[in-house]
Amino acid sequence: MSKIVWITGASSGIGEALVYEYFKAGGKLIISGRNRDELFRVKGNCQNSFNIHVLPFDLSETDTLQYKAIDAIKIFGKIDLLINCGGISQRGLALETDLKTEQKIMDTNFWGTVVLSKAVLPLMIKNGGGHIVLISSLVGKFGTKLRSAYSASKHALHGYFDSLRSETYDKNIDISIVCPGFIKTKVSVNALTANGNSQGVMDDAQANGMSAEECAKQIVAAVKAKKEEVYIGGKETKAIFLKRFFPAYFSKKVRAANVT
Repeated sequence: MSKIVWITGASSGIGEALVYEYFKAGGKLIISGRNRDELFRVKGNCQNSFNIHVLPFDLSETDTLQYKAIDAIKIFGKIDLLINCGGISQRGLALETDLKTEQKIMDTNFWGTVVLSKAVLPLMIKNGGGHIVLISSLVGKFGTKLRSAYSASKHALHGYFDSLRSETYDKNIDISIVCPGFIKTKVSVNALTANGNSQGVMDDAQANGMSAEECAKQIVAAVKAKKEEVYIGGKETKAIFLKRFFPAYFSKKVRAANVT
């Protein structure tokens, strides 16, 4: 494998695990995230990592992302595979969450992903094709308590990129949307509360979830198979089908659930 792979959210969790998977497969990598030191830690975990380049930035700073994409393209001259893994979750009631916090979640999860994807698409098309991957969530398919803006940002990804897939299909552009369930990462620790502060607590469901390493392996397999949408996790993935076929029953279960 000699593909040029750009991974955002690469400093921890699923993104970090994806770095190791694609590096082992022989990919040339650009790894991005907010924490420069953590990105270099990830790079340092890969032997002979001269084909891994660190490009730190904050996805919520959408005005800068067009220029970051230009910088990324300059590194290897092209991008074959863009994996939009960067994001931030939420743990706050809708009526208590301030607009600034909700806007940060939307900027990070939705607009940041849109800007980067649109920035690399023209070159992908010029080069004969490419693949864009979105790391969404099961709550990109339904909503639960304490995650209104987070769920909205993930729902938005599905609507936007389903449309984009239709528009670019004849240009050899593949788009895969990945919906993880409970994966053992720091997503709940870093989740924003109603006032915009990090929660700082690991949810029990996350702590007992699938490992990031196993999740990454399944993502790599799904991308290789050019899956349009894939659900990854344990029994929680069944909620998608429960919502689809028994919506009233599903709503009742969600209202009664002890969500943290």
